[in-house]
Amino acid sequence: MITQAKQRAQRFGRRAEWLAALYMRLKGFRVVARDIRLPGGEIDLVLRRGRLLVLLEIKARQGADGLEEAIGERQWRRIAAAAEQFCARRPGYAELDRRFDALFLARGRWPRHLADAWRPLK
Repeated sequence: MITQAKQRAQRFGRRAEWLAALYMRLKGFRVVARDIRLPGGEIDLVLRRGRLLVLLEIKARQGADGLEEAIGERQWRRIAAAAEQFCARRPGYAELDRRFDALFLARGRWPRHLADAWRPLK
């Protein structure tokens, strides 16, 4: 049984993902995939613009306090692992340039898009 609080949190998360997709589309990106869950990790949005594939982590909170610290090194590594698996399953994406971005959403504030938020070790 799902509690009302959990249902509200899920709705809030879905709305944040929808807003993030809209915001990134306005910036010229095409949404390739949403809410990817793979054994290595999860990716909120996969976007493409030309030869650039963007793996976007979305963080949404009621307030802006501590929002940008919400993504740690461990989480970025899980996103990178999921990105490898995602691209392995779709060979056409493996040849594209890859970038890891973050989008921060807080109630009553403009979205903050941080391009190239994390560079995995080669």
